[in-house]
Amino acid sequence: MRFLAATFLLLALSTAAQAEPVQFKDCGEPQARPRTRVLGFLGTPGGSVDGVIKEVNVSPCPTQPCQLSKGQSYSVNVTFTSNIQSKSSKAVVHGILMGVPVPFPIPEPDGCKSGINCPIQKDKTYSYLNKLPVKSEYPSIKLVVEWQLQDDKNQSLFCWEIPVQIVSHL
Repeated sequence: MRFLAATFLLLALSTAAQAEPVQFKDCGEPQARPRTRVLGFLGTPGGSVDGVIKEVNVSPCPTQPCQLSKGQSYSVNVTFTSNIQSKSSKAVVHGILMGVPVPFPIPEPDGCKSGINCPIQKDKTYSYLNKLPVKSEYPSIKLVVEWQLQDDKNQSLFCWEIPVQIVSHL
């Protein structure tokens, strides 16, 4: 168990060190204006029902829209504070094409296996870590990635969106 905790800590530190400043939008705030923060994304409070996003890091993503190369995997690290208690959490990721959400599979949808020690406690800050794989068979296209982490009542602990462009190898 200590090895697993040390591995997640190392991953979090290395991801934070490589993070790129990019803007994101809180999914629940359509009028919110995105703001940039060094070492990650600074959200606008209010859109995530059961939590507050402190920071989102996607690596590498040096420009916006993020250029995601086919066949590559990208690190995602979200620091958030939970406003509720929850026994579990699950990630739901979509690519939004022309306003239509299309499921975007990720390797580990269970938030409790992605850096979060469950049960989730109220007023505690967590670092959620995952990967965003871009399959070689995906078309080259611009879209929006929507990433939501749901609690045990399917309410949003956090939800954010970023524009991306899937490209052949850079």
